[in-house]
Amino acid sequence: MFDIGFAELLLIGVVGLLVIGPEQLPAAVRTVLAWVNRFRRSFDQIRTEVRRELHNDEIMQKLKAESQQLEQQVRETTQSVEQEIQALSNEASDSLQGASNTTNSVPPTPQTSSSATPPTATSAAEDDESGTDKSSNPA
Repeated sequence: MFDIGFAELLLIGVVGLLVIGPEQLPAAVRTVLAWVNRFRRSFDQIRTEVRRELHNDEIMQKLKAESQQLEQQVRETTQSVEQEIQALSNEASDSLQGASNTTNSVPPTPQTSSSATPPTATSAAEDDESGTDKSSNPA
């Protein structure tokens, strides 16, 4: 951190001994060391918080990127589903139009009146009235 060698420390000690005096030097050294330790702890806390914030920023950036990817996937899926629904809707409307066209193009069957009966039914009814059955009587 600071490039302080043994010679610089010795010089600081001698100046401190001359300025403060031998009786108060140990208390002054303790006070200075306490302040240095507090400074180090504060610096370490700040560094830790900065690292944590940088890490949080990285995580936030990753989360944003992932959310954008997820949003894009949702958009693509929504578009494909909408296209499929549109295709099914078009198919259904085409088939309904085709069915209505076929029902409109087929001529309606003529309704028979109650007095007119088909010829097969008439001959069978006549056979029943006469009491003879042509199919079972080979005369």
